[in-house]
Parts: sequence; structure tokens; C-alpha cells
Amino acid sequence: MARMAGNPREAEPDDASAAPRDTDVPALPEYAERVLEVAELIPAGRVLTYGDIAEWLEEGGPRQVGRAMALYGGAVPWWRVVRADGLPLPGQERQALAHYHAEGTPLREPAAASRRRGEVPRLEMRRARWDGTAG
Repeated sequence: MARMAGNPREAEPDDASAAPRDTDVPALPEYAERVLEVAELIPAGRVLTYGDIAEWLEEGGPRQVGRAMALYGGAVPWWRVVRADGLPLPGQERQALAHYHAEGTPLREPAAASRRRGEVPRLEMRRARWDGTAG
């Protein structure tokens, strides 16, 4: 699964305007590649936590998965990889909630008083969490 876009070519030694060589393009770290592969498996309307993915991979932990998603996760359904508390990704709440509504992801709406304070819906983790099976 290739994540790096672009079409680097071998530059002629005297061609300063040429595209960078393949060796100049940073490779996607193997761990991040594996994290992204798991994220792509999560069905619409379901989620896995950062810790779930680390457990699936039997390597790293929630912070390592979060770091991989932060750096490389824009091309995968990032909204399906979530915090264990069910809150949408800080700073991306509106985008994530739009995806959750479109996909029918189970949410718990905050009480009226909490909504007035600006609280956003949380994922209903018991129903939204994917168990890794096809069904």
C-alpha cells in the first residue's frame, strides 16, 4: 500500500530544477504503514481506539498509533480511529461528527445544559467499537 504521492525521477547531474531523487522522498515508516492498513479495514459506522490498533498490531501503544495517525492518517478514514473516551478528535470535531452522522456511527448526545456549554456528542463506544469481524 503506497502512501507517498508524486512522480520523482532521476535528475541529471546538471539539471538543478529536476524533481528530487527517490532517495530524497522520505519513506513511510513501516509501523505507520501497518497502522494505516488497520484504519482502512474499519467499516463505516464503526471505530477502533488508538489502543485497539496497537493491540491488533501487537506493537506500540496508543501514543504511537496516535502519532502515526497525526502524521500520515489524512488519506485513510481517520475519524474511525478514536480516543477511548469517545470524544471526537480535538480540533476536528465538526469534520468527525459529519462523518459519524453520514455513516450512522452510534453517538451519545450531550444533555441540553452540556450542549449550551459547547459540549459535542461522544461516540457510544459499546455499540460503535468494531470487533474486527466482517459482520
